[in-house]
Amino acid sequence: MIAPEPAPPFHIPPIVTYAVPFFVLTIIIEMIWVRVTRKGRYQVTDSFSSLAMGFGNQIVGTLFGAAFVLAAYYWVYQHRLFTLQWTAPVMVACFFAEDLAYYWFHRIAHERRFFWASHVIHHSSQHYNLTTALRQTWTGAIGFNFIFWLPLLYLGFPPPMVLMFSSISLVYQYWIHTELIGRMWAPFEWVMNTPSHHRVHHATNARYLDANYAGVLIIWDRLFGTFVAEDDKEKPRYGIISQLGTFNPFRIAFHEWAGIWRDVTRAKSLREVFGYLIGPPGWSPDGSRKTSASIKAAWARQQAAAVPAE
Repeated sequence: MIAPEPAPPFHIPPIVTYAVPFFVLTIIIEMIWVRVTRKGRYQVTDSFSSLAMGFGNQIVGTLFGAAFVLAAYYWVYQHRLFTLQWTAPVMVACFFAEDLAYYWFHRIAHERRFFWASHVIHHSSQHYNLTTALRQTWTGAIGFNFIFWLPLLYLGFPPPMVLMFSSISLVYQYWIHTELIGRMWAPFEWVMNTPSHHRVHHATNARYLDANYAGVLIIWDRLFGTFVAEDDKEKPRYGIISQLGTFNPFRIAFHEWAGIWRDVTRAKSLREVFGYLIGPPGWSPDGSRKTSASIKAAWARQQAAAVPAE
């Protein structure tokens, strides 16, 4: 018989909701700072699109996504291996476990097209400022993004604890979406995700592709070999490989799903169907489309060719 779910010893506030005034205030401050100093970039239509995507994310989450995810969380939790209490060691372990789960979600969301279809929204802006942090997907729940956190529930971490640390991670990642903060104190940069690290993640430069998937801790990228440092000699260029060229929130939200549908319905074999669904973004049967791997390989060859022979 499974022990009853332990109740948290304190009230857990709606962390993201409480952070909204901070988001608004800091966006206004950043806009003013950019206008005065001419450092960083803002574009009204782009920022409006990002805010619309963030608003839509909250609406969809409230009407559908949250209930679906919670149902999955509690169903798995009913079959948990252990009943972990709200103690300091368990909460510390949950923080690290949640951050590791986020790393693998984030990495696979870049490596597999089905998950990329939801995540690409966050990368679709060609600007990098605090409003970009709010450019969030509308299809995360139906895209099954939550499955990467289910092992934590199976181990026995209470759903409210996992959700609490997920919310803390989301709020933490807000402030790193800026060009106004350069490199920080070296020990902090080595352990934590920072604006410098996350600018690399949002960049489309071949040097920077598919790197720095961290949520809160950059140590996972260092551990799993996906860390790339920002190079002062190469300024990041933002967006996606094939830029959308639109500020329409509905096209931003669904363009990659529409692309998957077109490709799958024209596929000539089951292999092609699976390739279009779970292959890397840009996969094609004949290799004619660009993927991150092919772009980085071409860049590496250019770098090697540029090295003078001894």
